[in-house]
Amino acid sequence: MTDEFTTEIYYDDDADVSTLDDETVAVLGYGSQGHAHALNLHESGVDVIVGLRESSSSRSAAEADGLTVETPAEAVSQASYISVLVPDTVQATVYENDIEPNLEDGDTLQFAHGLNIHYDQIEPSANVDVTMVAPKSPGHLVRRNYENDEGTPGLLAIYQDTTGNAEERALAYAKAIGCARAGVIETTFQEEVESDLFGEQAVLCGGVTSLVKHGYETLVDAGYSPEIAYFECLNELKLIVDLMYEGGNMEMWNSVSDTAEYGGLTRGDRIVDDTVRENMEEVLEEVQNGEFTREWILENQAGRPSYGQLRQAEQEHDIEEVGERLRDLFAWADEEDADAETQEVPADD
Repeated sequence: MTDEFTTEIYYDDDADVSTLDDETVAVLGYGSQGHAHALNLHESGVDVIVGLRESSSSRSAAEADGLTVETPAEAVSQASYISVLVPDTVQATVYENDIEPNLEDGDTLQFAHGLNIHYDQIEPSANVDVTMVAPKSPGHLVRRNYENDEGTPGLLAIYQDTTGNAEERALAYAKAIGCARAGVIETTFQEEVESDLFGEQAVLCGGVTSLVKHGYETLVDAGYSPEIAYFECLNELKLIVDLMYEGGNMEMWNSVSDTAEYGGLTRGDRIVDDTVRENMEEVLEEVQNGEFTREWILENQAGRPSYGQLRQAEQEHDIEEVGERLRDLFAWADEEDADAETQEVPADD
């Protein structure tokens, strides 16, 4: 296998924030990503306007942070670089009502996730650049890393380069929010969206939580205590994932006991077998052909009935009640509560 990367990775030396010296950047939304992008841009010397509805609960927070706040439409009309950081489910409406009527030739329309572009919910004007800078981290960590002079890895994609300067401007944006300190990987809107949705559904959010619950239920149904089942199947997961994050699967295998390694290597594929792989391929196909996105759009149009029921069932699962009781009993609880308060960010707007 070659040591060469299959795609381009950019760093601080590849970008120049001064590219945005004559630009005003409108950051639409002040939630997890919006507040981080806006503040990091501002502290990098970029002229920033935050676009929020007049009724938004985040307006006071953005103003308290020293940022100029306008309505989305007014922010777009004053800016030449528009970063769309409102939730996926409202982006098409915001584009139709507030963005498109106020775009000018040569403006940049920027996203942190390509769902609405790739699945044609937004069809951008032909006279603007369309780019993506997507930090691969929650917003509060993008902000914390920037404040600590550290970086957050990110993705960069160019969907439409009308001016011929789309990549240069996007790299300047990526540097200004701190991503180029760690590395910005070149991708496409299609690759980012499809891999992101698949990863969330099959592994990171859907697959892992389902595996944890099934393991917990297997132990409890066999007569083991819920508390022990919780620790074995959920609590210790963080220790394993941290090792994998730090050095890949082999770092984890090298760190656990020989007994754990042999058991995992001989039994793991019996749990996550070829049938699971086939199911994953079906999930990926639903992402690729747009079935999932169409389902999610219809779910939102109907008022999210299935989403609400599924979320309620998740909240009422026994593992949640057991975990809440256990977490309150241990010494780290007070420390984690304090950390949560310092990490709190406004809701998406």
